[in-house]
Amino acid sequence: MVVRRLRAAGCVFAEEEAALLVGAARGPAELAAMVRRRVAGQPLEHILGWVWFHGLRIQVDAGVFVPRRRTEHLVRLALDRLDAGAGTDPDIGVGAGVGDRDGAREREPVRGTGAVVVDLCCGSGAVAAAIVAALPAAEVHAADVEPAAVRCARRNLPARAGRVHEGDLYAALPTGLRGRVDVLIANAPYVPTNAIGLMPPEAREHEPRIALDGGPDGLAVLRRVVAEAPRWLAPGGCVLLETSGGQAGTLLDAAGRFGLTGRVVTSAELDATVVVASRPRPPTR
Repeated sequence: MVVRRLRAAGCVFAEEEAALLVGAARGPAELAAMVRRRVAGQPLEHILGWVWFHGLRIQVDAGVFVPRRRTEHLVRLALDRLDAGAGTDPDIGVGAGVGDRDGAREREPVRGTGAVVVDLCCGSGAVAAAIVAALPAAEVHAADVEPAAVRCARRNLPARAGRVHEGDLYAALPTGLRGRVDVLIANAPYVPTNAIGLMPPEAREHEPRIALDGGPDGLAVLRRVVAEAPRWLAPGGCVLLETSGGQAGTLLDAAGRFGLTGRVVTSAELDATVVVASRPRPPTR
């Protein structure tokens, strides 16, 4: 019956969702309530209270942005940059510039021990949690402007609770991080304002608008991230910015205007696009 109700409501993976709901419910009454919520359009992840991300079970509260699988591309690139043994994404080729795919050719590994990593717009803290799991010796900071997201992230990074910060982008971070960050990750909102209405109801009705709306062209927040990144990156450090294929060129140009050397890295497997922009090292004498 559960499968039939979910399928009638338009759930594409009704059988898989039904199995998850049945497994999570503590009794028939709770199962019925969970099915009603799903049929009404609430995200499955909010109903379950968790989502799988990069091999981790990440807690996701109602009203908190649900991490997408494509964002695992950010984690792969960060771990590759930090030389954590993640290897190179098999979907990544070698090249530079918009429309090309970049591999390890230009990578300057930063060993995981002692590395400083920042996850801006962290939401539930999924990206930061994945970095901590792979590199427990790294110094990992996460930040978000949404109090509900910060509370959620602190549960997902219990050992790093003191390193989850609340505030608007860099204003949330300890000033002692300036000039020390090896990898800065930003999964900031990049949906253009007029495209929010075209998103699935699960997102536009149940996730915070601030986590989705990137302004008129979708890049308002990401431009702010790029503009201040050089002050926070260590020499040779990089910023990883999730974006769309159509926005990557504009974002790459913005990175160049602030002195960052950028390239676009895509994953066909995850249908993901990331702009990687590095702070040049000073010339050696």
